[in-house]
Amino acid sequence: MRKNNSIVAATLIGLTFTLVACGNGETDDTSETAEKHDTHDEASDEHAGHEMDLSSSGEIPEGLEEAEDPLFPVGTTAYIEDGHMPEMNGVEVVITGAFDTTVYTVSYDPTDGGQRVEDHEWVVHEEFVEVGEEPLEIGEEASMDASHMTGMEGAVAEIDSAQSTTVYMVDFTTTDGEEVQNHKWVVEEELTAVE
Repeated sequence: MRKNNSIVAATLIGLTFTLVACGNGETDDTSETAEKHDTHDEASDEHAGHEMDLSSSGEIPEGLEEAEDPLFPVGTTAYIEDGHMPEMNGVEVVITGAFDTTVYTVSYDPTDGGQRVEDHEWVVHEEFVEVGEEPLEIGEEASMDASHMTGMEGAVAEIDSAQSTTVYMVDFTTTDGEEVQNHKWVVEEELTAVE
């Protein structure tokens, strides 16, 4: 009888220990971690896909000078044969601005904590903070005052490429049917004349 009581007592102690261990909140912590991970993945996907607001207010960065004799004058139309985003390939655009500047591709870590953006096209020289007039060199870093993408403004960019050219602000309808106004920026090499 005494032996049976010992077995029952040992079993009850074991069950109590198991219940306490299972009820310590570990399951809730794991769910919270998974939820945070899912939220981070959504942000990462957005930047990995270079999601951005294609339209802009049309406001021109201070110091950006209009092109004197652009290949595509304001008001003319052109085609984008090989654009920097799939939704603009093969569309017709109306030129709303033409400017001579140095234009860059850049990589940066967004200020909103999203995934690093690589080789973003395009940022003009006048969208960098306190860099002077001389063009930046590949590998240099500078803070941006551009807002083409969420988390871009105030981010530190690394220069991936640089070229002096005419950049254009354009209106167009994407291949998905989205109306875009004052898109910044398209470089001259992306445009083809309408014949």
